[in-house]
Amino acid sequence: MLLTMAKPGETNYIKKITGKDQVRKFLGSLGFVEGESVTVVSEIGGNMIITIKDTRVALDKKLVNSIYV
Repeated sequence: MLLTMAKPGETNYIKKITGKDQVRKFLGSLGFVEGESVTVVSEIGGNMIITIKDTRVALDKKLVNSIYV
């Protein structure tokens, strides 16, 4: 399922990252790699706040739609 469908507070593991090379490289530089645990903190105005590697990251929903858990 897409990370955008995950419930806040629920820990999931990244299974796949799709999209163009630029998108995958950008997400990878933030720590979004296959096998990493992620937790959705909240969704505000179409953006999502996600915890990964003990860091909170705010991402546009278009980017989050590239992440499968």
